[in-house]
Amino acid sequence: MPGDTSGPDSVARSHFVSVADPTMDPHVNGEYFKKNPTWHIEYSPWKAENIRLLMQRKNLLPETICEVGCGAGEVLRQLQTKMNRPCDFRGYDIAPAAIEMAKERENEKLHFQLADFGAIDTPWFDLMLVLEVVDHVEDYLGFLRMLKNRAEWKIFSFSLDISVQSAFRAGAFSQRRNVHSHLHHFNKETALGTLEYAGYEVVDYFYPPNLAISPLAKMAKPIRTACFKLGPDLAVRLFGGYSLLILAR
Repeated sequence: MPGDTSGPDSVARSHFVSVADPTMDPHVNGEYFKKNPTWHIEYSPWKAENIRLLMQRKNLLPETICEVGCGAGEVLRQLQTKMNRPCDFRGYDIAPAAIEMAKERENEKLHFQLADFGAIDTPWFDLMLVLEVVDHVEDYLGFLRMLKNRAEWKIFSFSLDISVQSAFRAGAFSQRRNVHSHLHHFNKETALGTLEYAGYEVVDYFYPPNLAISPLAKMAKPIRTACFKLGPDLAVRLFGGYSLLILAR
């Protein structure tokens, strides 16, 4: 039942290693921070509100929440301000620069750890957040299988890189790799199919409102918005620019 917090007190490490060579990984060696110095904290209020809405839709009442790949920790901090009941928050990331930023946001109920989540012992969590992380992990299926038994509920966010627009635009996928370190690219069908293949039950999902940040995205937003009202799936397949928020267990 939604809101159920039953489960083991702790979960042993699975010895899953997210990064084969830390010296080459942009999140660990600092290259990602150089290209993304804010670590995307400007999107955190928007992300936290979308998570709150999905929790509300399914009446989820977690007492413990973790975020795997928490970055600078602002999503958890924003979500904490939206909770109307006591909740413990923990964030984990492999990036030293991100955790250094996150540590500034800690409080009595919010803590962060520099760690590879698959290589450490953790408590059992009522809810796990995995937001735009799967596309960064080389062995993404192994990563998903490792996560599955570490929490009751999971909320995933996938950037939907694959669209007609991105397929026709030269360099679209290279840019996502060079700037945002995306090793894998998804659309709605492959994101949902990947979770199901990894053993998850998909319970709910939706497209969060489009964020138009770049000048090109702002120009395209009226067309995207009008098309989305007529048919969300078609608009996303044609124009891209959306993500998919998924509740699974």
